[in-house]
Amino acid sequence: MLPGARERTYRLNQTIFVLEDDADIARLIQHHLEAAGFQARVYGAPAGLVPDAERQAPALFLLDIMVPGGDGLDLCRRLRNHSSLSTIPIIFVTARAGENDRVLGLELGADDYITKPFAPRELLARVKAVLRRFERPAPTSAITFEDVEIDASAMQLKVRGELTTTTATEFRLLDYLARHPGRVFSRDHLLDAVWGDARFVTPRSVDVYVRRIREKIESDPENPRYLKTVRGAGYRFEIPKAVERAAAS
Repeated sequence: MLPGARERTYRLNQTIFVLEDDADIARLIQHHLEAAGFQARVYGAPAGLVPDAERQAPALFLLDIMVPGGDGLDLCRRLRNHSSLSTIPIIFVTARAGENDRVLGLELGADDYITKPFAPRELLARVKAVLRRFERPAPTSAITFEDVEIDASAMQLKVRGELTTTTATEFRLLDYLARHPGRVFSRDHLLDAVWGDARFVTPRSVDVYVRRIREKIESDPENPRYLKTVRGAGYRFEIPKAVERAAAS
């Protein structure tokens, strides 16, 4: 066995919950997920999905938006507000291809957005990319300033001593910016650094994630102290000077 092969097989042998009411598309998704080493559990309607996830949490949710007996967007809201399921990655797979639909999906906490029709190879690539993004990074020191603590080894954010839920993508973007204080990053740079080859993401998508992060770490998101906009250039993360001096002394 090649080095790392056992770990790679373990990661792929994960369950993915699929919400898709079109039987042909559901079979197509299930077939290709299982051929790639995943386990797929298909739901034609939202009923039953959350209770099943509470009993055995999946590695990822693939959600159609327009399904009978509910709505993939409402289900995404429920999952993101669920105490034990909120950090599981979510990918929308839907025929709704408008940019406003994509932005709404991101605002609700989705990690990717795939439009129909799609190529099965692309679907698998995007699933694996999101799961890689969700993997914990190598252990590294936590970043602490004022009332904020960013612990990369545990992928946890604490604000004013309280654990604050983030998606994997939100956390990686915040951690990346906070580890490079004072530097200005363009939206395109952040796309490459955090999302890699996720083609659904646009510069407007980065703005959505920045807004979500500000709502979690800033006492006044409209007048941020930490995550600043540099007009015409991008974003800069600022750690208060008093904290920097204390750390250096």
